Amino acid sequence: MDREGAPRQAQGRVELLASTGDITADGNESTSPRPGEHAPATSRSERDDGLRDYFESAQWTADGTTLLTSSSSNVISGYIVPEDLLSPAVSRPLKLAAQATIQLPEPSNVLAGAPYFRLAEPWTQQLLVSARDHPIQLFYLDPSRQHQKPASCYPLTKARSETFLSATSLVWPDPGTHFVAGSRNLLAKFDVRRAGDEPLLRVKTIPSDRHLSKGGGVGMRGAVSALAAQPPDARHASLVAAATWTRWVGLYDFAQSSGACVATWSIARAGTDEARVGGDGVAQAAWSPCGRYLLLGERKSAGVLVYDVRVTGKLLGWLAGRDALGNQRIACDVFPGQGGGGAGGEDAGFEVWSGSTHGAVEVWEGVGTREGAHEPSWGWSAAQRSTVASTCMHQSGTVVATCSGSWEFPDELEGDGDDECGSQSESSSSEAPWMRRRNRESSLKIWSISNNSYEAASPGETGNGPE
Repeated sequence: MDREGAPRQAQGRVELLASTGDITADGNESTSPRPGEHAPATSRSERDDGLRDYFESAQWTADGTTLLTSSSSNVISGYIVPEDLLSPAVSRPLKLAAQATIQLPEPSNVLAGAPYFRLAEPWTQQLLVSARDHPIQLFYLDPSRQHQKPASCYPLTKARSETFLSATSLVWPDPGTHFVAGSRNLLAKFDVRRAGDEPLLRVKTIPSDRHLSKGGGVGMRGAVSALAAQPPDARHASLVAAATWTRWVGLYDFAQSSGACVATWSIARAGTDEARVGGDGVAQAAWSPCGRYLLLGERKSAGVLVYDVRVTGKLLGWLAGRDALGNQRIACDVFPGQGGGGAGGEDAGFEVWSGSTHGAVEVWEGVGTREGAHEPSWGWSAAQRSTVASTCMHQSGTVVATCSGSWEFPDELEGDGDDECGSQSESSSSEAPWMRRRNRESSLKIWSISNNSYEAASPGETGNGPE
């Protein structure tokens, strides 16, 4: 999308097409189902006094027809995009409502839709989650069932104690026959067709986690917090990038029978000393469309690190101005730039779209074409005082989805001279901070993108999106 010389703000380039509305608002209960609408009576929205569910993440399905979301009440929801989303005759914004929900027993660190998901074929509408003290579970997104049970399970257990390990990250790449899960000091490759079986392959990220030196400086130690599969090359070869909360990253080749480790390096110095954007553990890893560049976004950071994997461990640059100042995960998305064959080539680089802690969506263009700091090209406000946790670009390039939601703590907002706030603070001083939290605005929104070369091609014309 060529917007060279564009002003900092969107100025009419984005238009709100559809929204759930604020799902934490009192008046929105009857018109917009919350993610926990079909949840049992023990959902968080009913256990906590005055607190509501909020969206934690969102992602497009492989065919671009449905948005999968996860909420703070451990509910997975599916939102089918309206067929008249881009019709000029409808009144906007359209109302989004969940067509299917799945209540999980425990929080899940991962949510992955099947890479072969097709709305017209119910058997393909699968997703993977991993709740605590449970095996990795496969569900069908079935609108006819309110209380679903997993269709398949894939146990990931400790070798000696046989206790379940919770997957802290998961990637389910094309063609969808296998997926890779990450846990503490471990990567595991599963065959989707072998339900109930242990992993086909276990790859330890350090030689031994029982020795006092925890690997003796070899490999990377810690919970694997992010996984990303490299776009396959002409030989269908693809590396898997694994990153940890301890600020390490490794590249693994699961095409080989051993899942060989290609490289590992620490990003602590690059994030703290070179880019000076801070960071406290990798929350997301993402590949460029061309597969040459690796993006690493950390929690408590003010930027995204960009590495050229052809030079192991060397920082190419960083995306400045991406505020992810808390512990909440903020996921970005990538999209090919114009020129260079339209696949993120060297001439135009590629685009990165990301939300922020303060409710803004930022867009960086030409990523990969320069070194050092890379400022946002433009952006717009997608939420009011709430974290935009996910920004998902549709494969057609004409629409983008965002989801927002977070907690706020009154102690952080109270002024020293506010007597009323001061009295409330004294009366609640015996309460833990988390007990005084309250909701910020939370919504799922779909925006149109105009004034770009994709304007003439609607999602429906790609054969994989809303019509």
